[in-house]
Amino acid sequence: MAQFTLYSGPLSMFGAKAEIAAREKGLEFDLVMVPFDFDKLYTPRHPEVLRVNPKRQVPVLVDGDLGLFDSTQIFEYLEDLQPRPALWPADLRDRARARQLELKSDEVYFPHVVRLMGLQQNLEEAPALAAIEAAQAYCLEMDDLLAGREWLAGSYSYADIAFYMAALFGERQGAPLTPDMPRLLAWRERMGARPAVRRVAGAMGRWLASIGRPVPAFLRALG
Repeated sequence: MAQFTLYSGPLSMFGAKAEIAAREKGLEFDLVMVPFDFDKLYTPRHPEVLRVNPKRQVPVLVDGDLGLFDSTQIFEYLEDLQPRPALWPADLRDRARARQLELKSDEVYFPHVVRLMGLQQNLEEAPALAAIEAAQAYCLEMDDLLAGREWLAGSYSYADIAFYMAALFGERQGAPLTPDMPRLLAWRERMGARPAVRRVAGAMGRWLASIGRPVPAFLRALG
Protein backbone atom coordinates (compact mmCIF):
# COMPACT_ATOMS: atom_id res chain seq x y z
CA MET A 1 0.00 0.00 0.00
CA ALA A 2 1.09 3.58 -0.62
CA GLN A 3 2.75 5.14 2.41
CA PHE A 4 1.90 8.71 1.45
CA THR A 5 0.78 10.98 -1.38
CA LEU A 6 3.19 13.38 -3.06
CA TYR A 7 1.75 16.32 -4.99
CA SER A 8 4.10 17.63 -7.65
CA GLY A 9 3.91 19.13 -11.12
CA PRO A 10 5.33 18.27 -14.55
CA LEU A 11 7.76 21.21 -14.42
CA SER A 12 8.35 21.52 -10.67
CA MET A 13 12.05 21.47 -9.84
CA PHE A 14 11.32 21.13 -6.14
CA GLY A 15 8.69 18.46 -6.71
CA ALA A 16 11.15 16.49 -8.83
CA LYS A 17 13.70 16.70 -6.00
CA ALA A 18 11.20 15.16 -3.58
CA GLU A 19 10.10 12.49 -6.05
CA ILE A 20 13.67 11.44 -6.84
CA ALA A 21 14.39 11.10 -3.12
CA ALA A 22 11.29 8.98 -2.54
CA ARG A 23 12.19 6.71 -5.47
CA GLU A 24 15.80 6.41 -4.29
CA LYS A 25 14.37 5.20 -0.99
CA GLY A 26 12.25 2.58 -2.76
CA LEU A 27 9.11 3.92 -1.08
CA GLU A 28 5.59 3.15 -2.23
CA PHE A 29 3.60 6.34 -2.71
CA ASP A 30 0.88 7.91 -4.80
CA LEU A 31 2.11 10.63 -7.12
CA VAL A 32 -0.38 13.33 -8.05
CA MET A 33 0.81 15.53 -10.88
CA VAL A 34 -0.99 18.84 -10.51
CA PRO A 35 -1.84 20.23 -13.98
CA PHE A 36 0.45 23.01 -15.17
CA ASP A 37 0.18 25.42 -18.07
CA PHE A 38 2.72 28.08 -19.09
CA ASP A 39 -0.06 30.69 -19.33
CA LYS A 40 -2.29 29.69 -16.40
CA LEU A 41 0.49 28.08 -14.37
CA TYR A 42 -1.09 25.95 -11.59
CA THR A 43 -4.47 27.70 -11.76
CA PRO A 44 -6.81 26.43 -10.45
CA ARG A 45 -4.72 25.40 -7.46
CA HIS A 46 -5.14 21.85 -6.21
CA PRO A 47 -7.23 21.86 -3.00
CA GLU A 48 -4.75 19.68 -1.09
CA VAL A 49 -1.90 22.01 -2.03
CA LEU A 50 -3.93 24.97 -0.79
CA ARG A 51 -4.85 23.14 2.40
CA VAL A 52 -1.29 22.16 3.34
CA ASN A 53 0.94 24.89 1.94
CA PRO A 54 0.27 28.56 2.73
CA LYS A 55 2.68 29.37 -0.12
CA ARG A 56 0.23 27.58 -2.48
CA GLN A 57 3.03 25.62 -4.19
CA VAL A 58 4.07 22.05 -4.86
CA PRO A 59 5.60 19.86 -3.60
CA VAL A 60 3.27 18.79 -0.84
CA LEU A 61 3.44 15.47 0.98
CA VAL A 62 0.40 14.08 2.80
CA ASP A 63 0.83 11.07 5.09
CA GLY A 64 -2.40 10.45 6.98
CA ASP A 65 -3.00 13.48 9.18
CA LEU A 66 0.47 14.88 8.42
CA GLY A 67 0.91 17.48 5.71
CA LEU A 68 4.33 18.81 4.71
CA PHE A 69 5.60 21.33 2.19
CA ASP A 70 9.08 22.46 1.11
CA SER A 71 11.36 19.95 -0.58
CA THR A 72 14.00 20.13 2.16
CA GLN A 73 11.45 19.39 4.88
CA ILE A 74 10.19 16.49 2.77
CA PHE A 75 13.78 15.23 2.41
CA GLU A 76 14.15 15.18 6.18
CA TYR A 77 10.87 13.33 6.68
CA LEU A 78 11.77 10.70 4.08
CA GLU A 79 15.13 10.15 5.75
CA ASP A 80 13.40 9.46 9.07
CA LEU A 81 10.65 7.40 7.45
CA GLN A 82 13.07 5.14 5.57
CA PRO A 83 16.65 5.44 6.88
CA ARG A 84 18.08 3.01 4.30
CA PRO A 85 19.48 3.74 1.86
CA ALA A 86 20.75 6.83 3.64
CA LEU A 87 20.72 10.00 1.58
CA TRP A 88 22.66 12.08 4.07
CA PRO A 89 26.32 11.08 4.63
CA ALA A 90 27.09 9.10 7.79
CA ASP A 91 30.01 11.32 8.83
CA LEU A 92 28.89 14.29 10.93
CA ARG A 93 30.95 16.86 9.05
CA ASP A 94 30.11 15.45 5.61
CA ARG A 95 26.45 15.48 6.57
CA ALA A 96 26.69 19.13 7.57
CA ARG A 97 28.43 19.91 4.28
CA ALA A 98 25.73 18.08 2.34
CA ARG A 99 22.99 20.05 4.09
CA GLN A 100 24.83 23.27 3.33
CA LEU A 101 25.20 22.32 -0.34
CA GLU A 102 21.52 21.43 -0.61
CA LEU A 103 20.67 24.85 0.80
CA LYS A 104 23.13 26.61 -1.51
CA SER A 105 21.62 24.92 -4.57
CA ASP A 106 18.25 26.45 -3.69
CA GLU A 107 19.28 29.77 -2.17
CA VAL A 108 22.62 30.72 -3.80
CA TYR A 109 22.69 29.10 -7.25
CA PHE A 110 19.01 28.92 -8.21
CA PRO A 111 18.19 32.65 -7.79
CA HIS A 112 20.47 33.34 -10.78
CA VAL A 113 18.37 30.90 -12.81
CA VAL A 114 15.15 32.53 -11.61
CA ARG A 115 16.44 35.87 -12.86
CA LEU A 116 17.09 34.31 -16.26
CA MET A 117 13.50 33.07 -16.45
CA GLY A 118 12.36 36.66 -16.89
CA LEU A 119 15.12 37.53 -19.37
CA GLN A 120 14.69 34.87 -22.03
CA GLN A 121 14.17 37.43 -24.79
CA ASN A 122 17.26 39.39 -23.75
CA LEU A 123 19.95 36.79 -23.07
CA GLU A 124 22.61 38.91 -24.80
CA GLU A 125 22.01 41.93 -22.59
CA ALA A 126 23.90 42.85 -19.44
CA PRO A 127 21.44 41.65 -16.76
CA ALA A 128 21.15 38.19 -18.32
CA LEU A 129 24.88 37.94 -18.97
CA ALA A 130 25.55 38.79 -15.33
CA ALA A 131 23.14 36.09 -14.15
CA ILE A 132 24.70 33.53 -16.52
CA GLU A 133 28.20 34.45 -15.33
CA ALA A 134 27.16 34.09 -11.68
CA ALA A 135 25.43 30.75 -12.28
CA GLN A 136 28.40 29.36 -14.17
CA ALA A 137 30.84 30.62 -11.52
CA TYR A 138 28.91 28.57 -8.98
CA CYS A 139 29.09 25.56 -11.30
CA LEU A 140 32.87 25.97 -11.53
CA GLU A 141 32.99 25.83 -7.73
CA MET A 142 31.06 22.55 -7.84
CA ASP A 143 33.45 21.24 -10.51
CA ASP A 144 36.37 22.00 -8.18
CA LEU A 145 34.54 20.32 -5.31
CA LEU A 146 34.29 17.09 -7.32
CA ALA A 147 38.07 16.72 -7.62
CA GLY A 148 38.85 13.20 -6.47
CA ARG A 149 35.27 12.27 -5.62
CA GLU A 150 32.14 10.99 -7.36
CA TRP A 151 29.52 12.93 -5.39
CA LEU A 152 29.33 16.43 -4.00
CA ALA A 153 29.46 15.56 -0.31
CA GLY A 154 31.37 12.27 -0.34
CA SER A 155 28.54 9.76 -0.60
CA TYR A 156 25.51 10.22 -2.87
CA SER A 157 23.10 12.53 -1.09
CA TYR A 158 20.27 15.02 -1.23
CA ALA A 159 22.94 17.59 -2.14
CA ASP A 160 23.42 15.81 -5.48
CA ILE A 161 19.68 15.55 -6.10
CA ALA A 162 19.14 19.23 -5.35
CA PHE A 163 21.94 20.53 -7.54
CA TYR A 164 21.15 18.18 -10.42
CA MET A 165 17.63 19.55 -10.66
CA ALA A 166 18.71 23.17 -10.18
CA ALA A 167 21.40 22.84 -12.86
CA LEU A 168 18.87 21.20 -15.18
CA PHE A 169 16.83 24.39 -14.98
CA GLY A 170 19.97 26.46 -15.42
CA GLU A 171 20.65 24.59 -18.67
CA ARG A 172 17.11 25.28 -19.87
CA GLN A 173 17.32 28.98 -19.08
CA GLY A 174 20.63 29.72 -20.80
CA ALA A 175 23.31 28.92 -18.20
CA PRO A 176 24.64 25.56 -19.43
CA LEU A 177 27.48 23.50 -18.09
CA THR A 178 30.56 24.10 -20.23
CA PRO A 179 33.60 22.05 -21.34
CA ASP A 180 35.72 23.69 -18.64
CA MET A 181 33.60 21.81 -16.09
CA PRO A 182 34.64 18.23 -16.98
CA ARG A 183 34.11 16.78 -13.52
CA LEU A 184 30.66 18.31 -13.28
CA LEU A 185 29.73 17.01 -16.73
CA ALA A 186 30.85 13.51 -15.72
CA TRP A 187 28.87 13.86 -12.48
CA ARG A 188 25.77 14.77 -14.48
CA GLU A 189 26.22 11.59 -16.53
CA ARG A 190 26.46 9.55 -13.33
CA MET A 191 23.33 11.21 -12.02
CA GLY A 192 21.42 10.48 -15.21
CA ALA A 193 22.40 6.81 -14.99
CA ARG A 194 20.61 6.43 -11.65
CA PRO A 195 17.17 4.83 -12.25
CA ALA A 196 15.31 7.25 -9.96
CA VAL A 197 16.88 10.30 -11.59
CA ARG A 198 16.37 8.95 -15.09
CA ARG A 199 12.71 8.21 -14.38
CA VAL A 200 11.86 11.61 -12.91
CA ALA A 201 14.02 13.88 -15.07
CA GLY A 202 13.23 11.83 -18.18
CA ALA A 203 9.50 12.33 -17.58
CA MET A 204 10.08 16.08 -17.32
CA GLY A 205 11.98 16.06 -20.61
CA ARG A 206 9.20 14.11 -22.33
CA TRP A 207 6.59 16.53 -21.02
CA LEU A 208 8.56 19.50 -22.35
CA ALA A 209 8.91 17.81 -25.74
CA SER A 210 5.18 17.02 -25.82
CA ILE A 211 4.30 20.72 -25.64
CA GLY A 212 6.96 21.80 -28.12
CA ARG A 213 9.41 23.28 -25.63
CA PRO A 214 13.19 22.94 -26.10
CA VAL A 215 14.79 20.00 -24.28
CA PRO A 216 18.51 20.03 -23.47
CA ALA A 217 20.38 17.18 -25.16
CA PHE A 218 21.42 15.51 -21.89
CA LEU A 219 17.79 15.51 -20.74
CA ARG A 220 16.51 14.22 -24.07
CA ALA A 221 19.00 11.33 -23.81
CA LEU A 222 17.26 10.09 -20.66
CA GLY A 223 14.38 8.92 -22.86
